[in-house]
Amino acid sequence: MPIIRVAMDVPVDTLFDYRALDATEADIGRRVLVPFGKKTTVGVIIEISGSSEVPATRLKSALRVLRDVPPLAPEDLRLMRFAADYYRHPLGNVVMDALPARLRRVVAGLSRPERRGIYHLTAIGARLAVSALPARAHAQRRLLERLKSGPLGQAEAKALVPNAHDLLKRFITRGWIKLEEGQGSDTPPLLPAATTPPALTPEQASAVAEICAGLGEYQPYLLLGVTGSGKTEVYLHAIAATLEAGKQALLLVPEIALTPQLERLVALRFPRTRAVSLHSGLAELERLEHWQAARDGQARIVLGTRLAVFAPLPELGLIVVDEEQDSSFKQSEGFRYSARDLAVTRARQRDIPILLGTATPAFETYHNATTGRYTLLALSSRIGAPAPRVACVDTRNEKLADGLSQRLLEAVRQRIAAGEQSLIFINRRGYAPVLMCRACGWTSGCRRCSALLVLHLAERRLRCHHCGHDSPTPVACPDCGNPDLAPVGQGTQRVEEALARHFPQARVLRIDRDTTSRRRAWQAMRQRIQDREVDILVGTQILAKGHDFPHLNLVGVLNADSRLYSNDFRAAEQLYALLTQVAGRAGRGGTQGEVLVQTEFPHHPLYAALCRQDYRAFADSALAERRQAGFPPFVYQALLRAEAPRLATTLEFLDEAARKGQALDARVTLYDPVPAALPRRAGRERAQLLVQSESRQQLRAFLDAWHGLLSSTRARRVRWSLDIDPLDF
Repeated sequence: MPIIRVAMDVPVDTLFDYRALDATEADIGRRVLVPFGKKTTVGVIIEISGSSEVPATRLKSALRVLRDVPPLAPEDLRLMRFAADYYRHPLGNVVMDALPARLRRVVAGLSRPERRGIYHLTAIGARLAVSALPARAHAQRRLLERLKSGPLGQAEAKALVPNAHDLLKRFITRGWIKLEEGQGSDTPPLLPAATTPPALTPEQASAVAEICAGLGEYQPYLLLGVTGSGKTEVYLHAIAATLEAGKQALLLVPEIALTPQLERLVALRFPRTRAVSLHSGLAELERLEHWQAARDGQARIVLGTRLAVFAPLPELGLIVVDEEQDSSFKQSEGFRYSARDLAVTRARQRDIPILLGTATPAFETYHNATTGRYTLLALSSRIGAPAPRVACVDTRNEKLADGLSQRLLEAVRQRIAAGEQSLIFINRRGYAPVLMCRACGWTSGCRRCSALLVLHLAERRLRCHHCGHDSPTPVACPDCGNPDLAPVGQGTQRVEEALARHFPQARVLRIDRDTTSRRRAWQAMRQRIQDREVDILVGTQILAKGHDFPHLNLVGVLNADSRLYSNDFRAAEQLYALLTQVAGRAGRGGTQGEVLVQTEFPHHPLYAALCRQDYRAFADSALAERRQAGFPPFVYQALLRAEAPRLATTLEFLDEAARKGQALDARVTLYDPVPAALPRRAGRERAQLLVQSESRQQLRAFLDAWHGLLSSTRARRVRWSLDIDPLDF
């Protein structure tokens, strides 16, 4: 009798055996409905065997093999097995997390096709004047104006307006348009011709030629290009060559906010090619449809964030990772994997090229390129405009006006007068980092975390940005009763308020997680910026990467020095990358941009390198220091994280783990357990233990043995996890 071995979404590193009379080898990778405890759940068949170690009397029967969708391909399961093994995470969690939510449970109508077709104006719509729409309804006006010139296909609609699907449904409800469905109704003859790509620079042409010559074989490329040098154009040419070879392309980006812009570019360049996106911002059904289109080969281009690295692509021919250094590619909770590193592994397994693009590579990636493991391709100059001027504003002896220097205020005033846009960058949302009583020194601390509650003045709330705790702003000090509570420090809300006072006629737009949390909010904001309805942007790192605002010619950076105080050895690398990215937003429309960084350390080597815009000199110097100090990429690390209601319990568990580890391999270094950088979070005390080796293979062998010992350790009320290649400590 066939025995199926099933992966399920449970925190246990094992497969579960079930009898399945009708299962065959062809069912490996299929979902299966099985009894588990007192409930019924969905799993995925990983193996089929003729026997089981589970006694026959205890072996249950599977309820049904679900054959409504094709199975996961062997190459996809191979990647998931590698990820589970390398990152020490249960295979069941890895497999099930990679599936759309609707495939993790039994839902009727899974394969309901997306309604596809061509939109036509009705008689009512034809009589409607574009001017009858509200003046600020720019997207609706754009769609209606286009519809008056002829039928509109869905691909072109999405290229015109990111939220076209919602607006067109609204038009249908109003009776202005109708959707003609049919197999051939969205076919190439009705779609616009592809936009003509711009002429490539010699550096771009050289990079494209080298990548295209390597199609069909594994080769990692680092595309090191300054901001505005045309890295995206290299991506698009490489994707075009991949499509011509009959293959699919996967393009990974670090932030959801970047996907609409790339979707538009891809739709305009490849209007006859089905492209889909995969990220957490999609509705459940929409994500399923996109996932199925990728798996069936209908979607030839897939754009996505971190989890899209597991997207099923049977004819995958190229992987592109944009902003490869971004920490968003590393999952920080649960299954702690690096999508960039898994993308490299997937390319090696599929024997295809992978292109890693950035202006500021992660030091590990840069080291691989300079030592010959990766091929280095360089784009050294901007296209259409000179590089922005970067200067430091010395704030040591200046009394700032609401945190803004006079030089920065004057620069903003000049840009407003010239009809240009400015960006004030501060990587802290909220009004102020802390509320303080000046009488007794009370500060607004979080009761559940070792962190301060951030003041959100507009909502009159204090919020913890770590555990989510939310409370009203007190009317008086809880300790001494003093009603004169003062906000200390700055956040985006406070900077927005200050700029509105300094420039009352200017149109100020704040862009952070609070203002972009609503669906389609960011797309609408981006359109306002493009339409020049905004004079000053105030934003966090949401604005730092990938955006192209042609009228933005000034960037001011506030509070950058706070990152210099960190004890994290990666702090300087991350700060340099962040400042380079945000500086790159200035001057992309042909005019030389200006970047002003307010600092009390204007002569710091990091700022000196930033002003010279010399990443290689900065990276070479920092890597030399890391080699001497014994930091990655010259060593390999794993971090054992643990948490419990009491810190003593956490440290006791880690002490025992250290003793067991030291008995395994003296060549692996285990450091003393220490409290985490944020010792208490959500009411639990956290600590960690660092493990390090000069050999990756040696570290993996050690972790194989150590993980088994940790799993057998009886630790009351302790939750622990291993973080391989950790980015934060």
